[in-house]
Amino acid sequence: MSAGRFPTDVYASRLRAAAAAAADAGLAGLVITPGYDLRYLVGSRAQTFERLTALVLPASGDPTIVVPRLELAALKESAVPELGLAVRDWVDGDDPYALVGQALGGGTPTTAVTDSMPALHLLPLADVLGAVPVLATDVLRRLRMIKDAAEIDALRKAGAAIDRVHARVPDFLRPGRTEADVAADIAEAIVAEGHSEVAFIIVGSGPHGADPHHECSDRELRAGDVVVVDIGGPYEPGYNSDSTRTYSIGEPDREVARRYAVLQRAQQAAVAAVKPGVTAEQVDAAARDVLAAEGLAEAFVHRTGHGIGLSVHEEPYIVAGNALPLEAGMAFSVEPGIYFPGEWGARIEDIVIVTADGAEAVNTRPHELVVVPV
Repeated sequence: MSAGRFPTDVYASRLRAAAAAAADAGLAGLVITPGYDLRYLVGSRAQTFERLTALVLPASGDPTIVVPRLELAALKESAVPELGLAVRDWVDGDDPYALVGQALGGGTPTTAVTDSMPALHLLPLADVLGAVPVLATDVLRRLRMIKDAAEIDALRKAGAAIDRVHARVPDFLRPGRTEADVAADIAEAIVAEGHSEVAFIIVGSGPHGADPHHECSDRELRAGDVVVVDIGGPYEPGYNSDSTRTYSIGEPDREVARRYAVLQRAQQAAVAAVKPGVTAEQVDAAARDVLAAEGLAEAFVHRTGHGIGLSVHEEPYIVAGNALPLEAGMAFSVEPGIYFPGEWGARIEDIVIVTADGAEAVNTRPHELVVVPV
């Protein structure tokens, strides 16, 4: 088994579940090209090229991998060889879309494809099948939303790793250093603490903290700055961390401290609301209501959270209007923030996993405004 994937039986179980879901949906099967869905189902990190690579998963029958002969070596790092899947390789001049049609085995013409399939492949596949495929999102979304034990273990390890990075951040926050300087130190620490790479780094100091998606700049840190640090990356076998903490360079003024304390209560309220049966929008409302009661509703300008796994952002989304009931095994961020344009901002973010009776946070760094001595 490769260090970059789960044991083979994990993927075998996922393939069976995906085929059963396709059958329940009345589909001929699924056609999955490179992307997060393919990685989820067989552990493959293949990339999309002009030559078609696809997992063909019939609702009834054995799965097949259709792959260019020159890409065969890339399958060795996936679970495909150990799973014993049929491999149909092809060379330039062959019709790989016809191979997909053959592997589906006929029956209902309705086939579902991954939402990341390029039009370059979708259109000729539709010609061969005689119908435009539907998206496999509805078939796979529940499988990917409900994390299995292996995924939960991976998310815990990723959370612990990013916590170790946040523990080092105060040492990087010194007046006179730029946000870019701090980001470079954080990038090095993310990899040093066990991540395979950096997915994103936000260092928003002073007025830049009021921009939720600011990255970093050449602005120099100053005494009195409030600094938002939102960081994360994939931890093998590819499950992401994502955690935000807010720092103050020197003691904050009284109003900053007051507003931050409200934000902290809002984040706590949202985490406390998480349990099976509660809807995603109810968790969002739990955070929003605390802020609204203190006159800070307008300062909270984004959803409360997003699902996480192989992708940094995936379902479920913790947002108003999402009536999806939570289930044990779902994993998502809880990250309310407050933003005051031209002045400062703050955000507190943990990744939580829904348990049988509540929530388990994989991030355990203190939620208080972290004061960095000047």
